[in-house]
Amino acid sequence: MFVATSFRKLITSISLAIVAAIACYIPLSAAQQSQPAAEPVDTSVLTSLGDDYQNSIILLQNRFRIDHEVDEVTLIFFREFGSAPVVLVRPDGSKIFSSQAEKNNVEWFDDDTFDMIKIKNPVPGPWQAVGQVMPESRVMVISEIELHADPLPAVIFSGEVLKQTAYLTNGGKPIDYSQFRDVVDVSIELRSTNNPNYDNFGANVEQIARFEDNGRGMDEAPEDGVFTGQFNLAIPAGEWRPVFTVSTPMFSREQVDPVIMLHKNPVTMREVLNDGQQGYHDLYIDVVRDQIDIESLLIDGKVRFPNGDVQNFSITEPSPEPRLHRILAYGEGLFRVKITAYATTVDGRDVILDVPEYTFRGEAPDSAEEGDGSDAPVDLEAQLMDKMNAPEMPVTPPEEQGMDDATLYLLIGAVNGGIILIGAIVVIIIIWRRKRAAKKLAIKDDQTSATAEPVEKKPGFLAGLLAKFKKKKEPDASSD
Repeated sequence: MFVATSFRKLITSISLAIVAAIACYIPLSAAQQSQPAAEPVDTSVLTSLGDDYQNSIILLQNRFRIDHEVDEVTLIFFREFGSAPVVLVRPDGSKIFSSQAEKNNVEWFDDDTFDMIKIKNPVPGPWQAVGQVMPESRVMVISEIELHADPLPAVIFSGEVLKQTAYLTNGGKPIDYSQFRDVVDVSIELRSTNNPNYDNFGANVEQIARFEDNGRGMDEAPEDGVFTGQFNLAIPAGEWRPVFTVSTPMFSREQVDPVIMLHKNPVTMREVLNDGQQGYHDLYIDVVRDQIDIESLLIDGKVRFPNGDVQNFSITEPSPEPRLHRILAYGEGLFRVKITAYATTVDGRDVILDVPEYTFRGEAPDSAEEGDGSDAPVDLEAQLMDKMNAPEMPVTPPEEQGMDDATLYLLIGAVNGGIILIGAIVVIIIIWRRKRAAKKLAIKDDQTSATAEPVEKKPGFLAGLLAKFKKKKEPDASSD
């Protein structure tokens, strides 16, 4: 018993010595941290919560020490996916479970991969986190999370599509821990200044982008610490104030930038309707020349015809003149044109512009194509390709077009077939009627021969006349 007791005391003394040795290297306060003899702490993802004090925390096998000057601390523990929330152990050995956080004056948010915990007036000293904390994880103290992105261009346009990259910092140092992107939500909003002189007067807050680090869309590589936002400024022109928002399950930060001016979409379109001679509607595409270099303009678009057919088109030839696209004047109704423009501003910035849909109403053409009475379907794509590939000819009044070969052959075949069919029917009817008449005659002859009786032959006219003058024969007297 004495040996066992002595052995326990020896072990206890060694443990206390080790703890004391470790404590010598753990900074306990802001004052001690400033001493040159103290070993610097890796705070790439670990900063203070404010300017009034400094707090240093080191995670040693899920153990960390909280300084006695800390009034509030927000911690994050990253753990295995789907594992249970961690359990915090205070310096006195008492435990804090996520289910008991509220009564311990603790705010606790647990997710599939992390726990975010805010502790008010924490007990100074060594703490421990028990759970499936990831081996490379470090306890993080969240404070001044900021989004670092280049400011928006001085001249931007309604309908412009922008790509912008950014990175996050915690306490001024970049966050390179990939799992941290699941903790924060980064977005940019535009808030109207409500200037009555612009189109966005009274407009709602517009969220124009969300920054993501998932390798999708315009993001170049997933989980590389670089967040990418894609802006689609399909909002009214006017004065807007950009607001960068970084939010976590427990708090959010906002960064408000100076007011920017969003100009109207610089691409304009107009049409010249078909005059009944050319067979085309002419669509002219131009830009605001003091904003966009017309020589750099490229067009990619599509036309939807009144009957629902769609024609894609592109214009890539540089020119100082407005771009011209000729639309086949097919049918009467509403034509819809949707284009994307690629250009360079006058100050040399490349832009992508999502141009609002342009519509116009076309009239029915006065041509034989509309009045030939044929019900055969019209191959619009074939007509478009034929007319686009055909060399331009002098404009002449459209001539009446005859029936196409397929329809002509079909009509000739139908007529010939009809004639043959009618002839066959007539022949069949004649034969049938003759056979029927012959049959009736045969039946009548049979009936007459069966019922006939002998008929007394009457004398002729002369014989009858002579018979009247013939004396009647007197009876013989001997017969008396």
